[in-house]
Amino acid sequence: MRAGYRLPPLDIEVTRTLIVAGALASRDYQDVHHDPEAARRGGAPDVFMNILTTNGLVGRYVTDAFGPTSVLRRLALRLGTPSHPGDTLRLAGTVEKSEGRRAVVRVTGDNAVGRHVTATVEVSW
Repeated sequence: MRAGYRLPPLDIEVTRTLIVAGALASRDYQDVHHDPEAARRGGAPDVFMNILTTNGLVGRYVTDAFGPTSVLRRLALRLGTPSHPGDTLRLAGTVEKSEGRRAVVRVTGDNAVGRHVTATVEVSW
């Protein structure tokens, strides 16, 4: 893929199951990712997705776009607004640099409140 190519957007429905399963799969037992009352005590309206789940979703988005032989070489991300049950997370990406069979992709993920994630992903295929 050439620099400037825009990956097709991907909408992900953020469910309570996705949030809890992602936290459990990444061994993140922080109560704000599975206990609504604990999340509310911390000032959130409900449980919210952890950074490792977001990391996995961004990685999946890029490898799906680059195909089954793709390998993530580096993934750096910054979280913004949280994602809660009922949100739709829309991932979008643009190839910033491409050389041979390696590329750098800038990925953003937005929900109804704002920007959930900004990431830079290096991928080979």
